[in-house]
Amino acid sequence: MVRGEPVTSPLERRGPGAARAALRVAARQGGRAVLPFRRQIRVLHTCRRGRIEAARCPDVVVAKIDPRKLKKKQTVNISISGCQPAPEGYSPTLRWQQQQVANFSASLNKHRNHWRSQHLDSNVIMPKSEDEEGWKKFCLGERIHSEIDALPNDENIGIDYMKVGFPPLLSIVSRMNQATVTSVLEYLISWFGEKKFTPELGRWLYALLACLEKPLLPEAHSLIRQLARRCSEVRVMEENKNEEQISALNLIICLVSRYFDQRDLADEPS
Repeated sequence: MVRGEPVTSPLERRGPGAARAALRVAARQGGRAVLPFRRQIRVLHTCRRGRIEAARCPDVVVAKIDPRKLKKKQTVNISISGCQPAPEGYSPTLRWQQQQVANFSASLNKHRNHWRSQHLDSNVIMPKSEDEEGWKKFCLGERIHSEIDALPNDENIGIDYMKVGFPPLLSIVSRMNQATVTSVLEYLISWFGEKKFTPELGRWLYALLACLEKPLLPEAHSLIRQLARRCSEVRVMEENKNEEQISALNLIICLVSRYFDQRDLADEPS
């Protein structure tokens, strides 16, 4: 038999007449109820077409993928190393870390339901979840996002939040679902990977950590570990040893490692 040819039975090779005769004989001999004659013929033809189509299928099928439809960000770098130790004299005590976790947890349990009752001002337009640049400007403002030293100040206009960035108000963060929280966290961590730590960034990172719900989504789990490592790197590179900034970095590392149970990233008590 040549590979690829459909397999047919001797009954089929003799033609439909032989098939009909065989069915009549079978019905008389068996004495059992059989399908109507026309339906029997259709069943035979259906089986034959199935064998023909199966014989025509290749042994291996390769999907045709249009690379233009793939997302740009396909490479994920995962580090399994822990956090870098704090500079000498700036490692937080175990008691301090435990107190921060207790305060963070108590605040969430007490106020989370209250957050959802906050009303969003009509002049606040939140970017779409997939708008990375829009969220960076929304959270950090044009001055920090575009690395402008100073923006023109007009006291008569008041605060322009598009220039200085929106603070993480309860009315804003309470309207972000877990997918949006994870996306914005990813955008800010990506920005933080190449830029310096700022108070505006610290406030938003803290607020987004407070919005994360346990158990964490896999994406969020990876992101907060990346955040803790980046904080430890910046902490070591801090030249002036600004106590306020190092304390903020210590707090983020503490929450990631001890509240979200990433204990391998925790600071060793001083």
